[in-house]
Amino acid sequence: MIHAGSCHCANLRFEFETELAPEALPLRACQCSFCRRQGALSTSDPRGRIRLEVAEPEQLQRYRFGLGITDFLVCRRCGVYLLAMMDIDGEPYAVLNANALECRAAMTGAISPMEYAGEDQAARLARRKQRWTPVAAVSGL
Repeated sequence: MIHAGSCHCANLRFEFETELAPEALPLRACQCSFCRRQGALSTSDPRGRIRLEVAEPEQLQRYRFGLGITDFLVCRRCGVYLLAMMDIDGEPYAVLNANALECRAAMTGAISPMEYAGEDQAARLARRKQRWTPVAAVSGL
């Protein structure tokens, strides 16, 4: 099953390939100040794949904070936070902002509040490698 998503102006688009139906996708509410201020809900499937497309790379803003190991991709034109991406063991992984998915209304699972502030870099990388979705392709960058 392929779930499409994008920022508001569609400059940043992705396809999320997963065997999970929308109602089975996990919803996590990170409690960091960035995610709370964005109203972001995260979702991922470690057995899935993400394909990211950027139409106008100059309109892509990469934002880093905290440990500085993750790129949070935000569209400069419309301001939407699309996903967070990083390399783990030389391979790209991402977690999606579920609110950017076209199937968001069908994602009816419970929202789990998550607190990651106590993690060091090693613990964060291990958790993300286990939970985040591999990025299969990126075009336009």
